[in-house]
Amino acid sequence: MALDRNAPGLAASAMEAGHGAYVRALPSVLRKGIGLVVSASMAVSSLAACSGLPASGPTTAEVTAASKPTSTGETRFALIDVDPNVVAKMEKWSAVSLMGTFGKQGAVSTQAIGQGDYVQVTIWEAASGGLFSAPTNAQLTGSGSRTATIPEQVVGPDGAITVPYAGRVRVIGRTPQQVEEAVVAALQTKAIEPQALVTVTKNIANTVTVVGEVTGGARVPLTTRGDRILDVIATAGGTKAAAHETFVTLVRGGQSVRIPMQALLTSPTENVFVRPGDVISVAKEPQTFTSAGATGQNSVVPFDAIGITLDQAIGRTGGLNDTRADPGGVFVIRYERPEEYDQLGFRRPDPGALRQVPVIYRVNMRDPNGFFLARSFPIRNKDIIFVSNAPVAEMQKAVGVLIGFIGAAATVVAVAAVAR
Repeated sequence: MALDRNAPGLAASAMEAGHGAYVRALPSVLRKGIGLVVSASMAVSSLAACSGLPASGPTTAEVTAASKPTSTGETRFALIDVDPNVVAKMEKWSAVSLMGTFGKQGAVSTQAIGQGDYVQVTIWEAASGGLFSAPTNAQLTGSGSRTATIPEQVVGPDGAITVPYAGRVRVIGRTPQQVEEAVVAALQTKAIEPQALVTVTKNIANTVTVVGEVTGGARVPLTTRGDRILDVIATAGGTKAAAHETFVTLVRGGQSVRIPMQALLTSPTENVFVRPGDVISVAKEPQTFTSAGATGQNSVVPFDAIGITLDQAIGRTGGLNDTRADPGGVFVIRYERPEEYDQLGFRRPDPGALRQVPVIYRVNMRDPNGFFLARSFPIRNKDIIFVSNAPVAEMQKAVGVLIGFIGAAATVVAVAAVAR
């Protein structure tokens, strides 16, 4: 049924009484349609105000508000705006270093015999017929043997081995040359001008244990010229994983230091000398960061173990989303060690049950200086890079929802008008 033909006249007369009277003068179907539109607008406004719209994360304003103390005075995380001062202090943070921890301990130039080593002794005499030489056999063209080899022995808890006619000879803590002199001295009045040769057939005490992601984990004997970390890893067959995702841990005397394999290759000073009893563990640990929000790609992104900077990380994710991103809301989320965080000069958030400090760094990429800061800001393993949506993007979402409601209301009005 067509709309009331008197509606224009009613509307004209009602306009003199004001907008409210005009609306009341409209047919009931139109009034219902307008009511639906107004209700839809109010619903969308309420939806946007209560963060009911779909989103990939908080807005810049919401992150800022969450960093403020709660009603109980608790601060859940630290929000730090990255500036040249913050970057400069980060550059001074001392990286974990093998050279800094073990560098003063040089190579082992002499190797003392230790408990568990296998030792073999060979004794010579100047003439036959002695304690260790066979008698001369006249029927043979040559003289009798003048040497005797004592089977290899394990150095026991008492640190000694047995030499016939010399008794127990202490060898632990001595070099093979020193043991030879001790054996000769003990046999000087018993054998015919004795000479001795001491050989360590199985080196147990002067070894380094190599385990983990190597081709052949083993106890690697050390040489007297001095061996470095890469030497013993190569002797164990080399690493299985690529260098950029391999970490090396050196354990010595109750201390443990872990560094990337790339640091050993790019900084020769980190390739320190190993010492007897060291344990070298090689582990594969791919380095990744998580990209979320208004970036070109939301995913877990691998990077070199030696590290990358924020600008490189943003580039690997396809940059900022041109239709959604808020350049002033580029965040890096991580945990910092308390001793490093304190160097930044900011108040710690309330610790709670965490031993590390939760921090959100904010970089303003709308400011051209933000590009230089991003070039110097380091990205670490397991960092989260989050880019918030721009306010206009949230508005576009609300408008989209509103248009949907208006379309539905208009359909109701049209159907009702036709039915009338």
